[in-house]
Amino acid sequence: MSQKESERRFSAARPHPWVAVDVVIFTLHQKTLQCLLVKVKEGTFAGMWAFPGGLVGAEESLDEAAQRELYERTGLRHLYLEQLYTFGKRERDPATRVVSVSYIALVPYRGVNLNSASKYADIRWFPASRVPHLAYDHDQVQRLALQRLQSKLQYTNVVYSFLPREFTLGELQEIYETILHRALDRRNFRKRILALGLLQPLPKVKRGAHRPASLYSFKQRRLMVIEML
Repeated sequence: MSQKESERRFSAARPHPWVAVDVVIFTLHQKTLQCLLVKVKEGTFAGMWAFPGGLVGAEESLDEAAQRELYERTGLRHLYLEQLYTFGKRERDPATRVVSVSYIALVPYRGVNLNSASKYADIRWFPASRVPHLAYDHDQVQRLALQRLQSKLQYTNVVYSFLPREFTLGELQEIYETILHRALDRRNFRKRILALGLLQPLPKVKRGAHRPASLYSFKQRRLMVIEML
């Protein structure tokens, strides 16, 4: 028997696991970090919440599958998307053997058009600190994703993903305080951020209930490794 035939017979006798992606989609709304959950429609975990995801198509790369899932759930493209971790315990899905590659996506709240389609029973934003018990191994996925985001904020400029094109330094600081769960000294924060040279001051201000606040924009909206805090 040739080696190729032997491998074919072995593969038929020992079918390979499915490969899937799961996407943890974070946003900021009403001064709260939120993540997008979908309600499982069928199977062992029917009625439970989980992160959106699905099987990788035969012609797709892992990144392409994650980008597709992100677009189908939010209607948005070209957003920050990062591979997080691969989960492959045999018992993670009782229905079949599935290896899942998880991703983190960061999206602005405005412009999102949530769509559960026929794939899920429901779709909804939840505060990231108060998610229900999740299906599969997604409780573990959620903890790891939140740790990664908190870490990433401190050594990259990824915070731009949550901000509109124009923002105040107060709005920027608020994002850090919300996600890191700690207060930052206003004067030191502004001095540090402006010294990094990442922001472009704009010739206009934002008016509201308090005194007008200067507006800024990022010079570049692409990921950079830089010590932010």
